[in-house]
This record gives sequence, C-alpha cells and structure tokens, in this order.
Amino acid sequence: MLALRLTRGAHPAVQLRRLLVAAASAGTGFLLLCTLGYAMSHPDDPGGSMLRLAWCATPLAATVHFAVAVARTDPATKPRPGLSAIGLGPTRLMAVTATTTALACTLGSMLALLVFLHLRGDLTGMPFDGAASEFLAAKDPLPLPAALTLLTLTPAIASVAVGWVLRPRDDRPTPTRTAGRSFGRFGAYGNPPARETFGAYGRFGARLRGTDSRSTHPATDQAAQPAGSRAAGTMGVPPLERSREWGRVGAGGTPQAPGSDPTPAATPTPGSTTPDLAPNALPPAPQGAPRGLPWGIAVLAAGLAVEAYATRSATGAPVTMPGGLATAGPASVLVGWILTATGLALAGPGLTHLCGRLLQTARPGALRLLAGRVLMAEATRIGRPLGVVCAVASGAYAMAALYDTAEPSFGPLTTLGLLLVTGCTVATLLTAATEAKHARADTTAALLRLGAPATMLRSAAALRAGALLALFGPLTLIVAELAALPLAA
Repeated sequence: MLALRLTRGAHPAVQLRRLLVAAASAGTGFLLLCTLGYAMSHPDDPGGSMLRLAWCATPLAATVHFAVAVARTDPATKPRPGLSAIGLGPTRLMAVTATTTALACTLGSMLALLVFLHLRGDLTGMPFDGAASEFLAAKDPLPLPAALTLLTLTPAIASVAVGWVLRPRDDRPTPTRTAGRSFGRFGAYGNPPARETFGAYGRFGARLRGTDSRSTHPATDQAAQPAGSRAAGTMGVPPLERSREWGRVGAGGTPQAPGSDPTPAATPTPGSTTPDLAPNALPPAPQGAPRGLPWGIAVLAAGLAVEAYATRSATGAPVTMPGGLATAGPASVLVGWILTATGLALAGPGLTHLCGRLLQTARPGALRLLAGRVLMAEATRIGRPLGVVCAVASGAYAMAALYDTAEPSFGPLTTLGLLLVTGCTVATLLTAATEAKHARADTTAALLRLGAPATMLRSAAALRAGALLALFGPLTLIVAELAALPLAA
C-alpha cells in the first residue's frame, strides 16, 4: 500500500520514466510470448524455439538495466530526515523501490498478455483480432502456466536487481591500526604529526613568556595570544600546534622558520591577506581512475580474437541471428560478439575518466578544467551506460552493413527487438545523465552564487558531450568494422 501511495504521488517526470519501464517490460513480455507461440506452432523444431528464447535474453537484459537506472533516480530511494523514525530506513526504502519496479514491470507484462491474446484471436474488440492466429497457434489452447512463467521473468529479475543495487551499504571508513606505539614530546602517547627537530623544548617554553601558564581554558588561551601570532593566522589552532607557532614568532610578530625546521612557514608580505581555509571547505579532489579499464580492454581484445579465430577456422555449427544474418557462421562468432560488448561496457568508465583527464591537459582554462573535472567525477555513473550504448551501436552498424536489401529478412519481431534494445540503452544513458545532473546540483548552485555565468555551464556541458562523442564515436566504428569481418568473410 505504501508503494502504491508513493507511486501515485510522484513527480510527473518520475511517472514518465516508470511508464517507459512498463512499456519496455511489455515489449519484452510480448517477445517471450511470441517465442511460446512459435514453439506451439512448430512442435517439430525445438532447437529453433530454444534459439528464439535465447535471443530474448538481450531485450530482457536491456529492460532490467533500464529499470535499475530508473530506480536509482527515483526520489523515494533517497533517505530523508525523519523517515527512520517512522520505520522507513534504508532497508525499507529499498524494499519500497523494488516493489514499485515490480509493479511497473507487472503492468507491462499484463499489457503484453492482452496484446498477445488479441493477436491470437482469443479476445475480441480490437481492429487486429486474430491477425497472427496462424503464427501464434490459435488452434491450440494456450498453456497458462508457461505463459505466466514467461511473464513473471521481467518483474522478478528487475525487482531482484533493484534490491541488490540499492541494498544498504556501510560507507564509514574502516579504522586502521598503527604498527606500533610511539611517544611524542615529553613521553606523550600518540603519533606526532611532524618530525621533532632540535630545539623543540626551547620553542615549547617560549609560549610561557607570552601567556599565563595557569590558564587552561581555551577562551583564556585565545585571549592571551600575542598580536603577532593572531596576525599569522594561529587563532583556533590546538594548543600543541600553537606552541610550535609561538616558539617561532619573533619580536615583530613575523614567524621565523629555522633552517632545521622541515616545514618552514611562509612570510606574509605587507598589505596582503591570506585566507584561513579549512580543509573541509576545499572542493574534493576527483577519485582515481576506475579499475575496469584494463579488464575491459582485455575482454574486448579477447572477443575480437575469438571472432578472428572463428573466421579462420570456420568450424562449428551455424547460428541463425536475428534477421537471418550469419547463417553460415559458427557459434564462436556469437561468443566473440558477447565478449566484445562486455569489454566495451567494462571499459566505459575508464575511457570516460581518461576523456576528462585529456580535457585538462596543456594548460587548461576554467571551461576545460570544469568540464574535465565533471567527467572524472561522473566516470563511473555515466561511463557504463555509455559503453553499453557503444556496444549496441557497433552491433547495429555491423548488422546494417551486412544487410542485403535485395532479400529483406527483417521481420516485425526482429524490428521490435532491435528497437527495444536500442531504446532501452539510450534511455538508460539519458537517465544516468539526469542522475548525474541532480547529483551535482549543489555544485552548480554554488558556482552560480559565486558569479559563474550560466552560459559557461552550458558550454561546459556541450564540451563534455563533444569530447565523449569524439572519443567513443571512432571507437564504436572501429569495433563495428572488426566485428563485421567474420560475417563478411
């Protein structure tokens, strides 16, 4: 009931994304039911039925991937203050989101069942009643358990995938133990932050000449600071750190860095102001490069090698692909295509991170620096959907290059499958881009408050899109040409 209320009261954009998930689920369910109808009308061809069922795995994976991306952008998955007090913790929110995804996919499956029954002629009242009665075996009764089993695949797999991706995680850092005990100044327990130099005892005693040694309150210590030490920016520093700074303050209040001090203090010039920036106020540095780039390149190279070996050996049973392509190709070609697509998906985050780093080379300005940092920060979020889109685009390009217009072999189901896979992958990429935009909303608002023009932000977005297109476009064409060589031979 809670999932239904949250679904009904969501934003129109969220409702639109859920309807797109339901439409993708309807297309996948219809393809699965058509496989059942082919098996009923061709009982003497179990191999062809199993092959059609195996080809439905690609639309099913694309639909589940899109459903997970939509669930990640759902506002109901974000923990908000006060929800844990009424029992809506991270686990409960994850369960609500998984239930919402299951409801959307179930709605699509029911729509697919209605269209399938109308095409069979079991239900009347639509213009296309019984249009595919011969292909869908309308003479035989429909096995209801088999149909329901096929229809429940998409909701079940999508809800389990959403629950696994949105499972609660403990993001707190793991405490590390020190190798051994060490003692600081005068036997104080702990690890000293800096190396002790000769004369530290004297510098420590110099603090007592400017303050009251009986004062132990922080406010009293702050009031007792000399004017030179406050000008040097030592206000609010812990007593131990203040003792080191006060020991180096001379008569004029200027820090004196001895030659034995490994970290000399910078001497401020008259008239200059040095802001006292806390470490937490600085912008976070981008994370390191994703570790999937070497694995993605290795899997991509392995897929291309398998395809080349399949071309030279020409051994193995032929596999019929959608549209009648590769009817004379061995099954290892299909394995090579799968490995190639997996390699592109794994290498996507690393290539996106590399693209952001390349944007910041050769003395970048503010525009290139902003675009490159955003790409490096969002490499994991948008890199994998971008790699999947490149894999699908390379496959579609290879199939279009090998398509024979003299003998058209693309049927309505093949066209539906291609449209479903392409639409789901592109919609997943757009959804990931929307999620990234919402994630950096605070940064964008801070830049606008600092006076950054809105045109610069739009120019940075266009520069990011152009850089990604310049890197992934030629890569997709090269992979597509190499993938089409085994079929063209």
